[in-house]
Amino acid sequence: MAHVSIIGTGNMGSVIADLATKGGNTVELLGSADTDKPVTGEIVVLAVPYAALADIIAQRGEQLAGKIVVDITNPVDFATFDSLVVPSDGSATAEIAAALPRSRVLKAFNTTLGPTLAAGTIGGQPTTVLIAGDDSDAKASLADVVTAAGLRAIDAGSLRRARELEALAFLQLTLAAGEKVSWTGGFSVVV
Repeated sequence: MAHVSIIGTGNMGSVIADLATKGGNTVELLGSADTDKPVTGEIVVLAVPYAALADIIAQRGEQLAGKIVVDITNPVDFATFDSLVVPSDGSATAEIAAALPRSRVLKAFNTTLGPTLAAGTIGGQPTTVLIAGDDSDAKASLADVVTAAGLRAIDAGSLRRARELEALAFLQLTLAAGEKVSWTGGFSVVV
């Protein structure tokens, strides 16, 4: 089992903490005011808005060296809901990987909304967590946490696929905001 640190105590942080605990893992929750507490987990989930990433990296970058760092952000322009705020050939996850070269950075959980993660199913199928990254051992470790909680984990490919995962999440968010799909909806991959 893994020791998972979650930076961010909002809805997604709490849901991911519950999932990790359900799977038998230990969890440490760190809020924005907990800068005096060290990050102790070998897997660190950044469950914060995209805009908060730069401060977290500045404050905790050295603590994240050697760890699996999971980016769940969606770099959406929330003022207009009409675009992503990262370059068209990049991703929030690529930015994190560049800022944390000694960490094993993954993209995951961004294509699943909190209620879908908490329910563990969508359309009668296990909720699917897509995982992208360049380190196969890191992806396997995160997949173990996901599957131990009863969800489906799928390796979505290299870190370059983070851009497509962010685009998929952007589509889901805009559909939900436009009331075309439910906020409790989501994606499940049928295998």
